[in-house]
Amino acid sequence: MAIEFQGKTVETTASGYLVDREDWSRELAQHMAAQDQIELTDRHWDLIDYLREEFFENNESTPNTRTIIKAMSERWGDRVDQKTLYDLFPLDPSKQGGRIAGLPESRRKGGY
Repeated sequence: MAIEFQGKTVETTASGYLVDREDWSRELAQHMAAQDQIELTDRHWDLIDYLREEFFENNESTPNTRTIIKAMSERWGDRVDQKTLYDLFPLDPSKQGGRIAGLPESRRKGGY
């Protein structure tokens, strides 16, 4: 599969994840989110940035939903629950958010 973006073909896996994570940019993330009918807000970007930070700083490991809830609660200063995250990324906060963040597909099962 591939995404056409700014006159360039960006290769993706069958699941829509970037083949080359070096292709990722904030502009491409906006484009990918728009394809999922998501308009990225500050909270989306907070979550995307968090997922990227955790991945690159923790041996290419993606956080699970419980860890994301805790981190976003601290970052946003209010109570965050699973519904809050699914309101941002309805298909799955860690998977859909990770795909838009340019991270490889997680092989981890479940959210907790």
